[in-house]
Amino acid sequence: MTHRRAGLAAALTCCLLATACGATVAPRTDRGPEPVTVDNCGQRITYPLPERAVAYDMSSTEKMFALGLADRMRGIVMPSTADPAVERSPYLDDYRSVETLSTDVLGLETVVAAGADWVLAGWNSGFSEDRGITPAKLAELGIKSFQHTESCFNYGANPVRVPPLEALYTDLEQLGRIFHVEDRAAALVADLRQRAEALRASRPAGEPARVFIYDSGTTEPFTSGRQASPDAIVSLAGGRNVMGHLDERWTTVGWEPVVAAQPEVITVVDYGDQPVEDKIAFLKSFPPLASTPAVRHDRFHVMDYGEAVSGPRNIDAAEDLAAYLRSIGR
Repeated sequence: MTHRRAGLAAALTCCLLATACGATVAPRTDRGPEPVTVDNCGQRITYPLPERAVAYDMSSTEKMFALGLADRMRGIVMPSTADPAVERSPYLDDYRSVETLSTDVLGLETVVAAGADWVLAGWNSGFSEDRGITPAKLAELGIKSFQHTESCFNYGANPVRVPPLEALYTDLEQLGRIFHVEDRAAALVADLRQRAEALRASRPAGEPARVFIYDSGTTEPFTSGRQASPDAIVSLAGGRNVMGHLDERWTTVGWEPVVAAQPEVITVVDYGDQPVEDKIAFLKSFPPLASTPAVRHDRFHVMDYGEAVSGPRNIDAAEDLAAYLRSIGR
């Protein structure tokens, strides 16, 4: 016991001397922040702070950029079909500051070669059983992943259904926790919610304008059902997605139900290697659509791809569409 007291006294003396000499004794901080546990697609997942994050496509990438995380990313995977939309993006400087790892679809080889420790993508819009890149496969390799909440709609045996805008808010809040930028996420979500509420409050009375969302396709059109962001965008703007009864995210339909719905406006997604002007020219010249009010009155509205996918610009898209609908008296 005497030896122990002597050791303690010596240690205390050293501490006092260090303080007297102006030294600062600080706790070790090299461990980094504690891991956080969040819900994602019905699973509780614990995430250490990602150090080599990879994002796929504009939805993932712009969620990261909106939270000020460009400098925390290892790189992005961006299909070349999105190149024109990237060049139009308000986040263009951020895109240019982060390495593009691939201009193809998300692949396991690209992620592994980049030394990624965390991947952000959607189910069936990045992650894919057919292409062999899934959250489970990544986990086997020690790589964490996060799936867009909107895409949880068709993931796993017990799909999680969250309305598109709430799914967006959830993603931003969860990413804020994972990257320890909760304050940024809270401020961003609060702003988006406030703007969305202002749009709801300003919707005109009466039957909403009938809107058809056209992505692409000639034999059969590719469009948005009620589980994807454009459905929420149209609703916020004061319209009604004529394919909103479909329990799908993005899907192919026949032209017959489109014609039968008699859309007053066709919103054309500006995406891919086909100029939006060519898409509109096709719609104007396609005989089955000639009887629709949208074609008869030349009512075509353009929505950028970066606004149409789940991301921070969904509210921008709703504000733009609302202004267009008011301009035509709807």
